[in-house]
Amino acid sequence: MEILGTTLRICVEDLDTSVAFYERLAGTRALRFERGGVQVAAVGCFLLMSGPEAELEVLRKVTATIAVPDVDEAQQVLAASGAHIVAGPVPTPAGRNLIAVHPDGTVFEYADQRSVRG
Repeated sequence: MEILGTTLRICVEDLDTSVAFYERLAGTRALRFERGGVQVAAVGCFLLMSGPEAELEVLRKVTATIAVPDVDEAQQVLAASGAHIVAGPVPTPAGRNLIAVHPDGTVFEYADQRSVRG
């Protein structure tokens, strides 16, 4: 499984103020979307999230997002390596993802940018 990069997940109270800061820091514009009542802004390697505390509490448990070429392949490698897949693969606004718990208990999101196959 090839790892293409990692996105740092940050829960914030004021998304607009945080987006302005991270846009200046990363030198790029944010891509914004909503998922499950949570407002999300992707800015460079940062994924900013703001919303109801109950939703953010769950999101804080995920250490980072790992970009891969194919979530299906990641699922196979993770399962064969002893990880537990707790969600997915499912479609997202940017592709597909899954959530896996590694054998050491660390939780990661794996995401690709492939569209859902019919």
